[in-house]
Amino acid sequence: MVQMASSSSTSPVKITVSSGGKGGGIRNMGLTSPIRRSSLSNNPNSPLSNRGNRASGGGNRTSSGGRYSKDDGIEQVTSEFVTYTVQIPPTPDHQPMSVSQTRLSQDPNGEKPDKNYIAGTIFTGGFNSVTRGHVVSTSNDQPQALKSMAMGMVCRMKGCDEEALQGSRMPCECGFKICRECYSDCLGNVEGQCPGCKEPYKDVNDEESDDEPNSEAEDQALPLRSMAEFKLDKRLSIVQSIKSPHNPPDFDHTRWLFETKGTYGYGNAVWPRNEFGGGVSGINGFEYPPDFGERCRRPLTRKVYVSAAILSPYRLLMVIRLVALGFFLTWRIRHPNHDAMWLWAMSIVCELWFAFSWLLDQLPKLCPVNRVTDLSVLKDRFESPNLRNPKGRSDLPGIDIFVSTADPEKEPPLVTSNTILSILAVDYPVEKLACYLSDDGGSLLTFEALAETASFARIWVPFCRKHGIEPRNPEAYFGQKRDFLKNKVRLDFVRERRKVKREYDEFKVRINSLPESIRRRSDAYNAHEELRAKKKQMELGGNLAEQLKVLKATWMSDGAHWPGTWSPGKTDHSRGDHAGIIQAMLAPPNSEPMMGTEADGENLIDTTEVDIRLPMLVYVSREKRQGYDHNKKAGAMNALVRTSAIMSNGPFVLNLDCDHYIYNSLALREGMCFMLDRGGDRICYVQFPQRFEGIDPNDRYANHNTVFFDVSMRALDGLQGPMYVGTGCIFRRIALYGFSPPRATEHHGWFGRNKMKLLLRKPNVEKKQVDEIALPILSDHNDDDGDIESLLLPRRFGNSTTLAASIPVAEYQGRLLQELQGKGCQGRPAGSLAVPREPLDAATVAEAITVISCFYEDKTEWGQRVGWIYGSVTEDVVTGYRMHNRGWRSIYCVTKRDAFRGTAPINLTDRLHQVLRWATGSVEIFFSQNNALFASRRMKFLQRIAYFNVGMYPFTSIFILVYCVLPAVSLFTGQFIVQSLSVTFLVFLLLITVTLCLLAILEIKWSGITLHDWWRNEQFWLIGGTSAHPAAVLQGLLKVIAGVDISFTLTSKSASPEDGDDEFADLYVVKWSFLMVMPITIMMVNMMAIAVGVARTMYSTFPQWSKLLGGVFFSFWVLCHLYPFAKGLMGRRGKVPTIVFVWSGLLSIVISLLWVYISPPSGKQDYMKFSFP
Repeated sequence: MVQMASSSSTSPVKITVSSGGKGGGIRNMGLTSPIRRSSLSNNPNSPLSNRGNRASGGGNRTSSGGRYSKDDGIEQVTSEFVTYTVQIPPTPDHQPMSVSQTRLSQDPNGEKPDKNYIAGTIFTGGFNSVTRGHVVSTSNDQPQALKSMAMGMVCRMKGCDEEALQGSRMPCECGFKICRECYSDCLGNVEGQCPGCKEPYKDVNDEESDDEPNSEAEDQALPLRSMAEFKLDKRLSIVQSIKSPHNPPDFDHTRWLFETKGTYGYGNAVWPRNEFGGGVSGINGFEYPPDFGERCRRPLTRKVYVSAAILSPYRLLMVIRLVALGFFLTWRIRHPNHDAMWLWAMSIVCELWFAFSWLLDQLPKLCPVNRVTDLSVLKDRFESPNLRNPKGRSDLPGIDIFVSTADPEKEPPLVTSNTILSILAVDYPVEKLACYLSDDGGSLLTFEALAETASFARIWVPFCRKHGIEPRNPEAYFGQKRDFLKNKVRLDFVRERRKVKREYDEFKVRINSLPESIRRRSDAYNAHEELRAKKKQMELGGNLAEQLKVLKATWMSDGAHWPGTWSPGKTDHSRGDHAGIIQAMLAPPNSEPMMGTEADGENLIDTTEVDIRLPMLVYVSREKRQGYDHNKKAGAMNALVRTSAIMSNGPFVLNLDCDHYIYNSLALREGMCFMLDRGGDRICYVQFPQRFEGIDPNDRYANHNTVFFDVSMRALDGLQGPMYVGTGCIFRRIALYGFSPPRATEHHGWFGRNKMKLLLRKPNVEKKQVDEIALPILSDHNDDDGDIESLLLPRRFGNSTTLAASIPVAEYQGRLLQELQGKGCQGRPAGSLAVPREPLDAATVAEAITVISCFYEDKTEWGQRVGWIYGSVTEDVVTGYRMHNRGWRSIYCVTKRDAFRGTAPINLTDRLHQVLRWATGSVEIFFSQNNALFASRRMKFLQRIAYFNVGMYPFTSIFILVYCVLPAVSLFTGQFIVQSLSVTFLVFLLLITVTLCLLAILEIKWSGITLHDWWRNEQFWLIGGTSAHPAAVLQGLLKVIAGVDISFTLTSKSASPEDGDDEFADLYVVKWSFLMVMPITIMMVNMMAIAVGVARTMYSTFPQWSKLLGGVFFSFWVLCHLYPFAKGLMGRRGKVPTIVFVWSGLLSIVISLLWVYISPPSGKQDYMKFSFP
């Protein structure tokens, strides 16, 4: 029975109170949100404030699963929607209470509550189920006194535990928490200084003056525009009123100087002499103040072109080799081998394709560039005091970080935990960060590991900030073999490092023991439930011999059923069938820095000078139900996009794999330099190179892939930008939503030489008035980029009005500063993002639960145009292609210190299966609408060639297979691809080979790779071309022609080796795979052919040494490229699976018999009748 309570004036959403739950007699409490949350913001300075109703109009709040309405203070639930009910089952730490006690504590004066209950509640829900909130006790709970200290409720004076002054009553601007009595004692002193900032307190009369009510408003010098100015019309346009009365008043220089204790001119609080000294001395020692405007207008990034001494010869060699290939192929066609026309024809077809493939690969490399950033300018522009931001609060936009994991068995929780810790400790404003972990398996192991991670982060993150630790992954930091004392000057570093290392070792033990702990706990609870069932059966007088069916569940630590996946899969609790789960492990931090305390029994390290705040951390497991296509990783990423839009709505998004951690704590700042620099509003994403750890020193299987990341991607950066490679990428949120850039260029004519610039976000002439300028988000250029009418929002983004209302906010916060705006660019004022973010409430999390339901994407454009694109196993390439096709450009950010590092499979079988997945995705792209042949005119010609090559390269494997067999056939038959080894043929062959080597040398020169990396890449190109790529072509054709679905297993991520274990033990493990058959057959056939050819020539009456040398040369070329593959089959001790020899031998025999049948020996030639001496 659902009980409806009246809605208070301070709560737009009333969460119902229901009785029910487990056992039927337990009453569950409803939550009433104490914080008024209009769409995304209740901040008076937010773009969504001063807005009486939701975006849907009226007073209703509509989402995909339910509707709330208010009418004369009585809440009504419409019958056509499912009602959201946040239920909190009673636990030992949470006993039932009356409805009047369900409201959070609220200050009588209307202040926001101090305690956030969201971080201790698991929210679940989904298809045909209510949204429930379950209060749990996580491992990151702190003692109550420490919690109160963290929340700023207790006086920070030593020996005092009284309640501190809050809000506008705080006596000092530094935010030091102090009670009234201690404040009076400080005023009684002679100096009257604040214990926090050591500055004198203001006079009491000044605090009680008439200007006091406006002081807080003027502290926020230039807040975000209100929603009255950002009218969400049918075009989703943002209308900025220039002469609107809601604009902040002119800046009061006198008051600002008084509050900042500054003076006019150079040397005041904003222009200190000791920081900006060095001005030109004039008459009487007068120094000119620095030019702040010029300093802030310096570019954040700089493009560094490759030296012409390297690039010009490189391009010249490309032309020379292209001309040489043309003459060579022409000569080959005009001089056929009449003795073996079939051999000549096969070789000609292969050589023509190889020339075409080389041209596709080489053309996008014409314009390689390098880029550098200037982090000092970023700090000056966005984090330094100025007229609009006197306190110097961070004006950087927010970033939501996504981490994805699916299987804790293949992706160890310890690896994921280390990645999360590196994110929480990154060098970026804490209040602007939010980290979301997507657990697509719904595992309790991952959930509890994340809770342990949140607890350990309270120690690890302050330690990293205090001592400047790099890298900020504890496993990588404590495992590095270099001197950890280098550049460390603090005397307490060694002592605190020893303490933190001990805590981390205990943390690892807790993580490693979680599987056994969960199993034993579940067994105990299940046994208890079985005993209760038998006892109940005895009381009812049932047959004791009858076997009871007790549900074997997975239990949480507080004695409740885990709503996700159970170890013995059951209905509604299996890997592909479970409810959606959201848990805020760490609540959003306060906007002001919060310093820690001295080291004591509860605090390991002294954090009195360190900000101890932590970014928001959220666990998300989307709902999965049978009969729905969940679209693997792409679907999980889209669920995170919607969840983050409602809970934090950062205008930029960084996605990482669970095994890719932040190696450079300044990586986010370097990426934001490109997004916030002039012209950055056209950038859809910033891609970082992938760097890997744990790879054998010889890099046997080219796992580093440096030729792709340091050659091809740098070259694409000189065109329209690099491809998206699935991880280590910062996105612009509105680009993920499918919007077009503000400006684009169309390329017409041959090779796109005629350019036409387009202004896609131009002002609406019909609505343009003197007082306001319409700044539409979307374009009306064509059907693909047309305006989104309000009626089309549910069809594109779903029924969540909160999600729709967050779109213009994300667009505004991602804009450039007004001083950088150019033609077609709408900027935002400086300091507009230096406002605190509001806390979460139950209604917001309940709305986030609805957008991760399995049915939310039905009849929407998610996965088709919006978010990560579905339909391919390489969703990353397709997603980046769609953005480039709309006219966006991307940036390749190569940092001096690696931005991210991850792991790669070093085992041969795992590596081949990884390449198979990539190649299969490329085949899918080739046979889909994402083929670059159908690209729009907004994509550059060379960029289109690069994307076309992505879909074409797997088909080269067909010709590679033929060409690898041709030398053996030539040796078996005594024929060659040419009639004779003439001088012309040898000169062409030498010229083509020499130009290829010279091009490789110049590529090594301008890219920074090594010759060893280039050679390993060439070897694995042939290994993949004879194993994984042909299988990918076959699977792609089966999917296109027969509709056979393609499924892949998740690549296993190896954990860090224990002490004494071989770091590269997995390199020597031989795992049988069908992909090994073809390379082994090619090797065996070529070795047999060399033996046969040599023997035939030696015992021939008229030996033809030229044909033998030609065949042996090409066979040796094949075997050299396949050498790493052969070495991988030998394992550590030379043990090869028997099945490898069986399959290879059978194929060799079949091929030999087939050849004898096609071309039987005549038996009359003397050279066939030879005998061994």
